[in-house]
Amino acid sequence: MQAAFRCTKCGKTTETSTSDTCCPCGGLWELNFTPPSFSPERIDTGEWSLFRYREYLPFPAESEEWRAVTMGEGMTPVIRLNRDVLLKMDDYMPTLSFKDRGAAVLIAHCKAIGVKEVVQDSSGNAGNSVAAYCARAGIKCRIFVPEGTSPRKISMIAAHGAKVEIVPGSRDRCADVCREMVRESGTYYASHVYNPLFYEGTKTYLYEVYEQLGRIPQNLFIPVGNGTLLLGVMKALEHFLASGILSPSTLPHIFAVQSERCAPLLEAAAKKSPHPAAVIPSTTLAEGIAIGKPMRGEEILSYLYRFGGHIIPVPEEGILPARAELARKGIFCEHTTAATYAAYLKYVGENVRLEDVLIPICGAGLKSEK
Repeated sequence: MQAAFRCTKCGKTTETSTSDTCCPCGGLWELNFTPPSFSPERIDTGEWSLFRYREYLPFPAESEEWRAVTMGEGMTPVIRLNRDVLLKMDDYMPTLSFKDRGAAVLIAHCKAIGVKEVVQDSSGNAGNSVAAYCARAGIKCRIFVPEGTSPRKISMIAAHGAKVEIVPGSRDRCADVCREMVRESGTYYASHVYNPLFYEGTKTYLYEVYEQLGRIPQNLFIPVGNGTLLLGVMKALEHFLASGILSPSTLPHIFAVQSERCAPLLEAAAKKSPHPAAVIPSTTLAEGIAIGKPMRGEEILSYLYRFGGHIIPVPEEGILPARAELARKGIFCEHTTAATYAAYLKYVGENVRLEDVLIPICGAGLKSEK
């Protein structure tokens, strides 16, 4: 079917070529798109990038713009850490983070519809990915980042030719400043939060895992701030259910990880609320999930409630020891990834052993260095 945007608030639909950031009523866009049934036979095994799954992505069959944009993102290995834990090595991506999945798909779409300039707000990784793929596609780019963002990430963004705007204050204030600029200028908002095409890219995380292992692990740990990876995973699980790859009884257990210093979804779940709690983030090493106002928080909570997911906190004091432990086993990751592993260690330390666990290595360690 032809993909379209549909408002999550009023139900209005519009073409995906729109430059409107959201619906005039204020609701966020979701993607009205039903991919064909998932089957390994539909994977283009001759293409070594996530576009090997393009039959399941919302591109017209004749679309070729992705060929000028792809940098071989995806196809990252799954390795064994120990008898219980597998790691999906998404730090092997072209810009060293999993955000390349969403950026590749979104910027390929931008190129296809003739976008000449984009703007985005980011704590670093998404901005770096969008800047890199915009450089590849010949699209001008401007990235807003909050003060305190790793200088390494800022340097990488600027190296791709993007203009970097450093915004005083929190990650949430950075987003507010960027969105105000979008409203005033009308520049295309290549947001990994607002634009649902980004999640079409992150859903390939599970497509790859299934192709590589021939199954989905029983327990999936996923860091959650704005929910970029979690929403992609949930969309892939829905696709697998509809295709008969999984059944309700074989769905994996989802563990959504939040920083104890910024946990609007965890606090909401404690009250079974459909709305994220109002929180004021405190400083945390896990900058990638320090989101006090997740714009798709209601959608994230709805998925977690429906799929029986758990939201668990990561203790701040556990992040650096977890990072050091991974490094001693050859895995040098950024702090937000270490936070996910720290949450896993805390959970199994307080509960029972979990077998067949999958943890994403979302970003390379050098990106966290000052």
